[in-house]
Amino acid sequence: MARIVMKFGGTSVADLDRIRNVARRVKAEVDKGNEVAVVVSAMAGVTNQLVGYCQSLSPLFDAREYDAVVATGENITAGLTAIALQELGQDARSWQGWQVAVETDGEHGKARIESIDGDELIERMKAGQVPVMAGFQGIGPDNRITTLGRGGSDTSAVALAAALRADQCDIYTDVDGVYTTDPRIVPNAKKLSKITYEEMLELASVGAKVLQTRSVELAMKERVRVQVLSSFADIPGTLVVDEEEVVEKEIVAGIAYSRDEAKITVRRVPDRPGIAAAVFVPLSEANINVDMIVQNVAADGTTDMTFTVGKTDMARALRCLEQSKSEVGFAEITSDPNVAKLSVVGVGMRSHAGVAGTMFRTLAERNINIQAITTSEIKVSVLVSAEYTELAVRALHTAYGLDA
Repeated sequence: MARIVMKFGGTSVADLDRIRNVARRVKAEVDKGNEVAVVVSAMAGVTNQLVGYCQSLSPLFDAREYDAVVATGENITAGLTAIALQELGQDARSWQGWQVAVETDGEHGKARIESIDGDELIERMKAGQVPVMAGFQGIGPDNRITTLGRGGSDTSAVALAAALRADQCDIYTDVDGVYTTDPRIVPNAKKLSKITYEEMLELASVGAKVLQTRSVELAMKERVRVQVLSSFADIPGTLVVDEEEVVEKEIVAGIAYSRDEAKITVRRVPDRPGIAAAVFVPLSEANINVDMIVQNVAADGTTDMTFTVGKTDMARALRCLEQSKSEVGFAEITSDPNVAKLSVVGVGMRSHAGVAGTMFRTLAERNINIQAITTSEIKVSVLVSAEYTELAVRALHTAYGLDA
């Protein structure tokens, strides 16, 4: 007998027929003798609709009331899923975040989970009941409903699995696992049977949208075994596990891309100590995340600073920089939203040289100019013009021998 948390995303519960399918999958696991808890997202499109209501009433809405509104989508799905399970003869009960006591910090709209008390749900599961928890939500220190940000139900599921001391957390979605790259761009991309926490975290952070980044961080911290699999096909998925469980470590596990980047260049900045802080501290104080940074020093004592921000943050970043122009003393700012970040990820890079060289050579052979570079122990990322995204992904996938 195993204890399993099963999480179902928005497409998996998009309508009543799919909710019935979810109930059948859950009942099948219970019938095998397993203890099961379920975490659900809102039905596909519902959260967007609720967000739209808030924005239509007020562009500067109260974040606490926003959370109260958007959290209702998951509440509806949890109740409907419990009803569907009961209709199959399975004892089930829905739970909202505040009832489970998913305690979070007070950052409404992007709260972080601080603790979950799983004792009550464990007792219910031992008695044969299936708890169905509304994902994406918790309760803040002011006793108000909080939400965890987009994709937060993944984090809810992993956190619940840790609290319940579950053997595994199964994330059901509209894809049947983690692939070496986006199969829509590279049809012969391979599905991975296993991937390490570190690789999945890097892939999620640089554009792969299979799992929310924070859910992978939490899984790695709590050592929760996570499986990504399809709600619509009864086939094995991809396990996200410790590096020790992956016997055959590939040099490169996958290629990710993101078109959500924008490039900003601050030109002819005085080259003096503290100038980088003068540029980037105001951006940090405005909660604008900066990613890739390149600095070029000229012979005349000035420097150009190029960096990337999220495309949705570009306008705020430009306004923030203009406000600090007198302090920084730059000549001009240029921006380009038509860029893409390409990333090569793999734990095998630690022990193999030449991974970056292969990337640079492959892009050069196709006349794709590299605008910025950043690296970590298991990742190399480059910034290129967005028009070359698909060509670059296909070329790199082949160059690293990842084609099926």
